[in-house]
Amino acid sequence: MAFTYLVSAAAFAMAAAHPVYAALALAGSAACACCTRGWRAVAPGVPVLVGVIAVVALANALFVAEGTTPLFYMGERPVTLEALGYGLCSGTMLAAVFLWFSSYAACMDSAATASVLGRVAPTIALMVSQVMRLVPQFAARGRTILATERAASAAAPRTARERAAGNLRAASVLMGWGLEDSLTRSDAMRARGWGCGVRRTSYRQDHLGRADIALLAIVVALVAVNIPLAAVACAQFSFYPTPPQLLAWWGYVPYAALMLVAPALYLGEVIRWRS
Repeated sequence: MAFTYLVSAAAFAMAAAHPVYAALALAGSAACACCTRGWRAVAPGVPVLVGVIAVVALANALFVAEGTTPLFYMGERPVTLEALGYGLCSGTMLAAVFLWFSSYAACMDSAATASVLGRVAPTIALMVSQVMRLVPQFAARGRTILATERAASAAAPRTARERAAGNLRAASVLMGWGLEDSLTRSDAMRARGWGCGVRRTSYRQDHLGRADIALLAIVVALVAVNIPLAAVACAQFSFYPTPPQLLAWWGYVPYAALMLVAPALYLGEVIRWRS
């Protein structure tokens, strides 16, 4: 159920280029991240997400001159309200996708992903599990390389040029380390029979109970209802040259309900364990 919900929510966040859907996606992803990771883990990343939204919005406003409402001019090039709004929507979508994937990483480890997709799409399951493993591994190895370089150097680099050269050396060592490790991992997987044509199995046996089936049915129903609604909303809305009127508010209720699934489950668990 968690896999279906998180993947569906992330897909809506990536595909629905609409201001209301983007705002609901950001709110839902933030609420889900707080439920799965805790607000103390989410709070340090808020300035980064705000910066991402601001950079995307400013970049679109500065480099796209479409729209009919100029805010100011840079030379002869207008900076329009519509371009700024499109950039804010795009940045909000990107921030929501980041939060959904952080919730996915907190709920679904590589073994769970392989258990869900191992039989249906083993290659995709392998890619997802490898990425989830390699990203923290690369970060840890990068810190090890930088610490080793600082320990082996007679003095710490003082100028910006020396620091940049040290970072480039560390990146080169990290890429070489990663390539060598990928060859070793490929040989090990081939020796263990990967790709031999035999149907893959999983050591994790996940069984769906009645509550899981009911929640899965609710999520699937909400996704099915939201697909045509989101398609209609995104088809009738455009930032350029002038944004039209939004649809009736009730058209966004199913998507808001989908975004509230994770907080509702978390609140239900809190009430259940405190009662």
